[in-house]
Amino acid sequence: MALITPLTRHVGSVSRWVTQSRGFAIKRVTLLEDTNGFGFARSNPRPGKPRSKGVTEIRGPYYSVGSFSLFHEKELRELIDLAHSYGVYVSTGGWAEHLLTHPDPNAVFDRYLTKCKDLGHVLDVIELSSGFLSIPENDWLRLVDKVHAYKLEAKPELGIQFGAGGDTPAGDLEALGTSDPGKLVNLGQRFLDAGVQRLMIESEGITENVTSWRTDVVSQIMKELPPGRVMFEAADPKVFNWYIREFGMDVNLFVDHSQIVQLECLRAGIWGTADTWGKIVSLR
Repeated sequence: MALITPLTRHVGSVSRWVTQSRGFAIKRVTLLEDTNGFGFARSNPRPGKPRSKGVTEIRGPYYSVGSFSLFHEKELRELIDLAHSYGVYVSTGGWAEHLLTHPDPNAVFDRYLTKCKDLGHVLDVIELSSGFLSIPENDWLRLVDKVHAYKLEAKPELGIQFGAGGDTPAGDLEALGTSDPGKLVNLGQRFLDAGVQRLMIESEGITENVTSWRTDVVSQIMKELPPGRVMFEAADPKVFNWYIREFGMDVNLFVDHSQIVQLECLRAGIWGTADTWGKIVSLR
C-alpha cells in the first residue's frame, strides 16, 4: 500500500504526493496475514516492500500545482519522514513541467534538484511530466540524466494525449487528436535504457476523457515494455478493476487516496464486482 500525501503530481492543475515502498520500514502484519487473525481465509499474498510488481501509488486529498512548495520546511520534512517510517517512497510529482517554462530552465531546474536533494535523504523520486509542453526527446533524456546526477530517481510520465492533465473538456482534447502509441513505447524504452526504473502512463486519451477506452494502447505497452516497469493511472474504480481483471494482481497502478482499500482488497482477491469476485487468484 501507499501513504496519502499532497505533493505535486500533475493531473491538470493537479498535484500529488506519491508514495510506495522503501526497504527500511517497520514490518507490519495485517489481520489477513496473521495466522492468529484472519489468516485462515483465502487471499492472494502480497510481496513485501520494496515491491517490484503490484506497486500502488496514490494522490492525496488535496492537490494543485506545486502545493508542496507552500509547506513550511519543518512540516514538510516531518511528513516525508512519516512516509518513510511506513516504508513508502515519496515523489515530487509533475511540478517540473512548470519549471521548464522559466526563462533559464537549466539553472532553475538545477536549483530545484539541489533543494530536493537538500530535503535530505527524504525526497526519492522526481517526476518528469510534459503533457502541456512540446520538448525534444533528447532534451527530455538530458533531464533524466540531470536528475540521476543528483542521485535521485527520475520517473517520466508518458501519454498519447497532448494537453493531458488539465481541465480541458474531453471534446476539445479529442479535437487535438492523439499521438502514435508506438512513439510512447519507443521513448519509454529509451528512458528505461537510460536507467529509469519505472514509467508513469497518463490516463488521458486512454481511459480518461475519451469516448471509448483505448485498450489497444494498453495492450501494446504491456506487450512491448517490461510490465513491471510501467505504471498506469487508474483513478476510477471501473478502470483499475479492468486492469486487475485483464493483467492480474501484479499490474502497477496509480489511484486516488480514497480508493486504496478498494484496490488492495481487489488485489488480495477478497473483494470484487460481478466480473472479478472470486476470480483474482495467484499460484504463490
